[in-house]
Amino acid sequence: MAFDFVDALVGGIMLGISATVLMLFNGKTAGISGIVSGLIPPRVGDILWRVLFVLGMAIGGVIGATFHHIDTPEMYSENTYVVLLAGLLVGIGTKLANGCTSGHGIVGIGRLSKRSMVATGIFMLSAIITYNLLYVI
Repeated sequence: MAFDFVDALVGGIMLGISATVLMLFNGKTAGISGIVSGLIPPRVGDILWRVLFVLGMAIGGVIGATFHHIDTPEMYSENTYVVLLAGLLVGIGTKLANGCTSGHGIVGIGRLSKRSMVATGIFMLSAIITYNLLYVI
C-alpha cells in the first residue's frame, strides 16, 4: 500500500487527541513503554487504564488493517535470540532515556520539553544511522 498523506494526518491527529484525553482526564502520559512497564509488576488501582490503553492500541491496529486493507509485514524470520536481544536493548534504552518515542515524541514535544526534543532527535538520528548501516552501506 502506498503512503497516503491523509491517513498519516488523520492518524497523527488521533494520536494527539488520545494523548491529550489521557492527560486531561487521567493525568497520565501516553508513553507506551511506561504504560507497559507499569503492568509489570501490577500495582493495585493502576492496572485497568493501562490494560485498556494497550488493548485499544491492538484493536485499533486490527480495525485499521481490516478496513484499509493494509499489507502487514511478514513475520521476522531471523534468529529468535537476536530478536529477543534487540527487544531487551530497546527496553534498556527507554529506561535510560526516561521514555520512548511515543512519550517523548508525542507528549514531550507537545509540552515543549527540551529533554524530549533532544531525546526524539537522538531516536531519529539513531534510526537513520541504523538504516544506512544495514541497508545502504
